[in-house]
Amino acid sequence: MVETIDVPAKDRFQLITEHDPEDFIYDREFLGIARSRDLVIIQITLAAGRSLQLKRSLYRTIAERLGTAAGLRPEDVLINLVEVARENWSFGNGIASYAPEEAAAA
Repeated sequence: MVETIDVPAKDRFQLITEHDPEDFIYDREFLGIARSRDLVIIQITLAAGRSLQLKRSLYRTIAERLGTAAGLRPEDVLINLVEVARENWSFGNGIASYAPEEAAAA
């Protein structure tokens, strides 16, 4: 799916958590979408700037692939994108990985 939203190769860091039913609270009919107990919530943090068209393609691709691979209904795929400015990333070594060099000198 990284190719769908134009993410650099190998830029994949994932955190997967599972919750007991009593710790997983959600509205089963929010916005008129009938959700089951199979709901999966996906939150993706990414650099700001992708077009609405790319985002829609990503949502569709994720829902389709989860349907094919895991038999998940599209109604049970909730996706949230969190966009941040490029200078807000440090992938290690205590440096702003995507910040321009002239900004580092300031």
